[in-house]
Amino acid sequence: MTRVIAGTAGGRPLRTPPGQGTRPTSDRVRESLFGSLEARLGGFDGLHVLDLYAGSGALGLEALSRGAASATLVEKDRRAAEVARANVRSLRLPGSASVRPMGVRRFLCDDAARPEEVVAAGGYDLVFCDPPYKLEEDELTADLTALRPLLAPEAVVVVERSSRSADPQWPERFTAAKVRRYGETALHLAVWEP
Repeated sequence: MTRVIAGTAGGRPLRTPPGQGTRPTSDRVRESLFGSLEARLGGFDGLHVLDLYAGSGALGLEALSRGAASATLVEKDRRAAEVARANVRSLRLPGSASVRPMGVRRFLCDDAARPEEVVAAGGYDLVFCDPPYKLEEDELTADLTALRPLLAPEAVVVVERSSRSADPQWPERFTAAKVRRYGETALHLAVWEP
């Protein structure tokens, strides 16, 4: 069972989409990731978080549970987006959570899709990008390139890939910070430096 690890909703269960269309990040990997991010960011209070290829929304909702101001969950699959909405409703977390049922590239290129509070704050502070492992590297690089105008200075971007995949090709002005491997999962962190 997938659950929120810590914060105001710590221990509460999360629904996951049925079938093989999504690949939930395991609780163990999320716990390690969030511990690392907390040390790097000094906490999550007030952050604006973007969860791309969100699936159930577990990563964005974990950040909200830990004090983030907002989480935008972007998920193209209709069933998965409905599960993310159900998780938002059931957890009733403080902060603002919104589900955008659309493709990642469409969201990244559509100014109207972005929440006003994020635009007013100057962009996203933390981004999770957990695409299907079969996503081609050039498509991932295009996503990361399109992401740049949405980022606040010093934003942290986390890309989850298969341990067997090549490291992401970070576009200009991203500085690779860390790679952590957990069995089949590799987490790549970078910092946006405009």
